[in-house]
Amino acid sequence: MHIDVNNAFLSWYAIWRLDNGEEIDIREIPAIIGGDESKRAGIVLAKSNLAKQFGIVTGETIYQAKKKCPNIQVFRGNYNLYREYSDKLYKLLLEYTDKIERYSIDECFLDMTEYLMKSTLMDKAKEIRKRVNEELGFTVNIGLSSNKLLAKMASDFEKPNKIHTLYLNEIEEKMWPLPIRELFMLGRKTVPKLYNMNIKTIGDLAKIDKKQLISKFGKHGKMMWEYANGIDDSEVVYKHEEPKSIGNSTTLAKDINNIDALNEILLALSEHVAYRLRKHDMVANVINVGLRTNEFKDFSHQSKLDSPTASTKQIYLKAKELLKFMHKGEPIRLVALRADKLINKDETQISLFNTQEKERQEKLDKALDELKQKYGYSSITRAGKLGIDKNINFK
Repeated sequence: MHIDVNNAFLSWYAIWRLDNGEEIDIREIPAIIGGDESKRAGIVLAKSNLAKQFGIVTGETIYQAKKKCPNIQVFRGNYNLYREYSDKLYKLLLEYTDKIERYSIDECFLDMTEYLMKSTLMDKAKEIRKRVNEELGFTVNIGLSSNKLLAKMASDFEKPNKIHTLYLNEIEEKMWPLPIRELFMLGRKTVPKLYNMNIKTIGDLAKIDKKQLISKFGKHGKMMWEYANGIDDSEVVYKHEEPKSIGNSTTLAKDINNIDALNEILLALSEHVAYRLRKHDMVANVINVGLRTNEFKDFSHQSKLDSPTASTKQIYLKAKELLKFMHKGEPIRLVALRADKLINKDETQISLFNTQEKERQEKLDKALDELKQKYGYSSITRAGKLGIDKNINFK
C-alpha cells in the first residue's frame, strides 16, 4: 500500500482548530497554509478546495495568492503540529503491519505481505481509510499494487478519499495513457528532452528501445524505462525497532452482539498479535481489549498476564476473559486487541509451573509460524474463517 494524506497541512491544522473550539472549518473557506505573510516571498504550502477555484497553486507566493483572492485566509505552517498528526496516523497503521516506510511526513508505504489475516488488500485498505476518517478526522488516498512504484502511482489517481489499484495487468489501461510528466521520479528538465524524442505519454516511453534511453540518459534512462513498464524491485524500508506495544483491530462488516462470534474474532486477532510478537522475539505482560459500539462509544479494559508470553493460546484466553467482563450485550462494530509492557523473551524468568504445557504450546506456535513464513500467513490458521479449529483446545 501507499497511503497519502489528502491536503495534509491544511487538513491537520483545520482539525486542530476545531478540536480547540474554533467553529469555522478552514477546509470549507478560501484558505491557505504558508510562511510569514508579511514577507512577499512567503510560499503557499497547502490550499483549500475553494482557494484552488481561484487559481491558487501550491508553491506560488502568498503575495500572488492574495492578488487572485484578496480575502484569502492565511495561516502559518506548524511543523510540530504536522508531526503530531503524522505520528497518530503511523500509530494507527502499526495495527496493520510492522513494515512501514515513512516516505514523507504525510505519506508512507506499507508492506502487507504477511499481515492480511484472511482479508484481501482491498478489504484492509477500506478499513484503514474508514478508521482514519472516523478516528483521526482527515482523509487519505490509498494506492494498491505489488510494488512501491505502482502503489505510489495509483494513490495519485483521482482524489480525495479514494482507493485505487494499479497491478501489472492494469498498466496499459491505467498508466500508459498518462502524460509523461506524471511518471514518478521524472525530473522537470527531463520532460522537454523526452518531448523532443516524440515521447509524450508513459506508454510512449515504455515502448521505446531501452538501449536508446540508456545511451541518452545513462542509468536514469534505464530507470525511466523500467518505471514506465511497472518494474520496481525496491523494498519497503522500515526501522528495525523494538515495539512498545503490538496490536490489531478489525471493523466488522456488520454489528455483532453475540459473545461467541466476538470470541472468534478475538481468536483471529490473538493469533495475529502473537505471531508478530514471536517475529520480534518479544513477550507481553499485559493484554488490552477495546470495543466500539454501533453508537461509536469506545471502551477498553486491560489485565496483567500470569507470566510474560507470546503464546497464542494464553493471549486468547486472557482476551476472552476481558471480553466477558466488558461486554454487556450491546452491538459491537469494532474489536481491538493490544499486547503491552513488552520485553525481550530472553529477559523472562523460567517458570517451574506448567513447563511441559508451555513447551508444547511453543513448539506448536513455532511449527505454525514456519508454515506461515514458507507458504504465507493465510496458509494455515487456528481461526479458520473466524471459526475455531476443534483439534486445538482453546476452551
